[in-house]
Amino acid sequence: METVDTILATVAAAAPEIRGGLTGRRRKADEENPSGEIQMAADVWADEHLEAELTAIEGVGEFASEEREHVVDCGEGLSVAIDPLDGSSNLKSNNSMGTIVGIYDVPLPAKGTDLVASAFVLFGPITTMMVARDGSVTEYVIEDGEQRVVTEDVTLPDDPTVYGFGGRVPDWPEAFTAYARDVEDELKLRYGGAMIGDVNQVLTYGGVFAYPGLESRPEGKLRLQFEGNPMAYIIESAGGRSSDGEQSILDVTPEELHQRVPLHIGNAELIDRLESAL
Repeated sequence: METVDTILATVAAAAPEIRGGLTGRRRKADEENPSGEIQMAADVWADEHLEAELTAIEGVGEFASEEREHVVDCGEGLSVAIDPLDGSSNLKSNNSMGTIVGIYDVPLPAKGTDLVASAFVLFGPITTMMVARDGSVTEYVIEDGEQRVVTEDVTLPDDPTVYGFGGRVPDWPEAFTAYARDVEDELKLRYGGAMIGDVNQVLTYGGVFAYPGLESRPEGKLRLQFEGNPMAYIIESAGGRSSDGEQSILDVTPEELHQRVPLHIGNAELIDRLESAL
């Protein structure tokens, strides 16, 4: 689909400018996002930059962002939902972060089953882009705003080695704590404070990432439209599974744009065990 190609190419082309613009934008902004989190200046800047680029594409009908309350109506066409700078809290410590994008063929908010493609750009030592569409996942390196294929048909390794769990351990529900203790005996901890980097570890080495529902926040922390659905779509396209504890993240029916969801994604066997434990 030509519009999907254009959206993905636009996100890739924006990556060097966004990455280069992080310098000098490590301070906090004076506003909160719709989820009540203090925004970084970089969050606001990346959001505004991507809005300008993506809403200008013919065939994009809606634009929504984790950093703004309402959907922007652009006309008719596909709906684009973004987390412009996932992991922006890592700016202070200069750790990984990036951009997440979900492309839906229905108005927002939408179920993950309505995705036609999703992707993330990871600002690590090099800038990479992972794209899921048509049932497969491709990894690219971004050089001068252009995508160069690195790996086609990305799949989760059969022998998983890493895990990363978010939230404070004392706030984990008892059933999840028991599951986590078993996983800790089998896998190596890889948790960097940015879901985008942690999920990339799972895609690379196999394993499980989770930000469960907490005792203090049963609904979880991560946003379904902007984080949960796109990442679940990538993991499932790579042969893994996703779950909110009971069903695939992609099957969760959204009630509002900024809805949160418990998120567990990774190798199918590890997610099967999680659902049995909860």
